[in-house]
Amino acid sequence: MTERRAVGQVKEVTSLANPIVKDIKSLALKKFRDQRNVFMAEGLKLVIDALDLGWTIETLVFAKSAKGNPAVEKVAARTVAAGGLVLEVTEKVLAAITRRDNPQMVVGVFRQRWKPLSEVRPAAGDVWVALDRVRDPGNLGTVIRTADAVGAKGVILVGDTTDPFSVETVRATMGSVFAVPVAKASEQEFLAWRKGFGGLVVGTHLKGAIDYRTVPYAGKPVVLLMGNEQQGLPETLASACDRLVLIPQAGRADSLNLAVATGVMLFEIRREALKVVTR
Repeated sequence: MTERRAVGQVKEVTSLANPIVKDIKSLALKKFRDQRNVFMAEGLKLVIDALDLGWTIETLVFAKSAKGNPAVEKVAARTVAAGGLVLEVTEKVLAAITRRDNPQMVVGVFRQRWKPLSEVRPAAGDVWVALDRVRDPGNLGTVIRTADAVGAKGVILVGDTTDPFSVETVRATMGSVFAVPVAKASEQEFLAWRKGFGGLVVGTHLKGAIDYRTVPYAGKPVVLLMGNEQQGLPETLASACDRLVLIPQAGRADSLNLAVATGVMLFEIRREALKVVTR
């Protein structure tokens, strides 16, 4: 006998004092996201993409002005069918939830999803990005979005990093947070995992003597290891790399933004796999 899934509810909310609204607003803080193991994503396209990719939605919030929009009505029906709660709210309530003056007309609250590090087993041609103590939500979100764009298999967060499920990070991913698996590990856990990884580990480092364009990446499983925004890779992680590389520069700037440097590396690593398709 198959188990019947609970059918969700639809509620109209106009008050900022509503306890459900207060709960959703609290997701701006990591403490409450972690307590409930959920996070918030803004925008109709993001919500549709998440549902299509099999993410579990707990609550859908949409503006009264969006009522009657076929796409919004369809997402609301999918949420109810999945056992989630649908809230029809005023613009004022939506602005308070998103902390924006001109909010998106749809917000979704989803369950967090982490990839266990033990299940990260890159095959030939696969690329994973490992980020050491990344602190800026915009950088992390941009890296996740870039990993999605080049077809990388996922991102490993090493050490004390910013939260991939913060509102700022999710915004910066432009929806790629739903498509790119994310794992997390302490430095010790990552180094232990690395011992069992038979592919190529490449890190960018100021002491790197190799031009990043001269390394043969194609056909191998690759982990790209990128250091913290301020300090770069610590010696413990640098020594775990098979190759330490440099990105040559000609101007006065002595370094690149972390997300930009990661993007430069990823497009080079994936060069053979990325083809221009004429339409």
